Amino acid sequence: MSRKHSKHDPYADLHRAVEVAETIAPCWLCGRPTGKTLVWHHPVPKSRGGRDVVPMHPICQQTLTANFTNSELQRYGMDVDGLLANPAVRKFVDWVANKDPDFTATIAKKPR
Repeated sequence: MSRKHSKHDPYADLHRAVEVAETIAPCWLCGRPTGKTLVWHHPVPKSRGGRDVVPMHPICQQTLTANFTNSELQRYGMDVDGLLANPAVRKFVDWVANKDPDFTATIAKKPR
């Protein structure tokens, strides 16, 4: 039976994982580089059978959940352009474009 880890460097996989995690991934919604806080968002909600995840800023994820229901997110799926067609989301992305990657603010919920 083979070893899962090298007996000379049992933590080699951990070092590789840190190197991969340090690469800066762009936010799926706004396209800005992500900061220290990164959220792995399900474009299609897990409750609707979604399995894919994308990197996002927490504020961008809050904006999506404030403006769309799970059913709407399921319909859009991985289509960012469809989400950006919403005037509230487009206004938010234009506003946040020049902000720091770790910028946070409170997001107003959509009236229902």
